[in-house]
Amino acid sequence: MSAFKDQAAETILGALVAAVAIGFLGFAVTRAGAGDTAGGYELMARFNRIDGINVGADVRLSGVKVGTVSAVGIDPTTYLAKTTLSVSRDVKLPDDSIAKVASDGLLGGGYIALEPGGSPDMLAAGGEIVNTTGTVDLLSLLAAAAGNAGSSSPQQDPAP
Repeated sequence: MSAFKDQAAETILGALVAAVAIGFLGFAVTRAGAGDTAGGYELMARFNRIDGINVGADVRLSGVKVGTVSAVGIDPTTYLAKTTLSVSRDVKLPDDSIAKVASDGLLGGGYIALEPGGSPDMLAAGGEIVNTTGTVDLLSLLAAAAGNAGSSSPQQDPAP
């Protein structure tokens, strides 16, 4: 009889663990898109460089996440990096807004920072943010700075 009680206790415990696991799975599935911009609208932006930006990267306004990058590709006519941004419907952006590629730090992930402009006209769904700033190639910047550091402005001889 003792073996039967042990088996029943193990069965009940296993069923309890399975129920908790199913509960966590259900919670994860229902919350998977809660912070995203489901029901948002799409905007386009073209950048010269988007190092560190991938699909799913944050779109932030004043440091607050207001959307995600939903597509990344190359514009075949301009060879610029073309991004599609999914922005929350409650965020209305003036048509002269700026989109910048930003980073959380030296090793942090990249995100798109939005800076609203002052125009009274708002971007419509499917519109394009024309004013963009891509990433800066730090190696080229350092090489240029090192090259400029070696050359100095011509000095004039002191007058006799």
